[in-house]
Amino acid sequence: MLRPVPNLRVKTQGFSLVELMVGIAIMAVLASLALPSYKVWMQNSRIRATAESIQNGLQIARAEAVKRNLPVQFELSDDASWTFGCVTVSADCPGTIQSRAAGEGSSADVTAVTSPATSDTVEFNAMGRVSAAPVPFTQVNIDSSASADDRPLRVTLGVGGNTRMCDPYSGLSTSDPRKC
Repeated sequence: MLRPVPNLRVKTQGFSLVELMVGIAIMAVLASLALPSYKVWMQNSRIRATAESIQNGLQIARAEAVKRNLPVQFELSDDASWTFGCVTVSADCPGTIQSRAAGEGSSADVTAVTSPATSDTVEFNAMGRVSAAPVPFTQVNIDSSASADDRPLRVTLGVGGNTRMCDPYSGLSTSDPRKC
């Protein structure tokens, strides 16, 4: 006598349509909550890249002045582009040694404002110190017009040619090394 074979259920693998839609809805809610923070983080990254570019440009210009034993002038534009070259152009020392365009590591909405505002140049002498004439800028404030929640940065320039990047935010404690 033959026995009937029990009804074997085949298990299916994967997600049902309802489970898939619930998962997509949860991901959409999480993404919409994270998007504003992501935008601020990206803008702060652009500000930091611009500040680092300016600081590195100043350090390289100072090193070139010492290396060539000649005065080198660093010039900064409002759009955070910069260039430096020899003050007295010769065959050994070109007028433009190195430059960075505004789009390299930055964005159009990041601005660099020098202080004093009347100067956008710094001249390093052969010893790597800042020359008094023409009147050099002593700091550069880097900020963005795209967001009010961003963290602006400042690059300061000492008389000896030393540079420092710091945070002008007043909420930092006085012992914080990032504070200006």
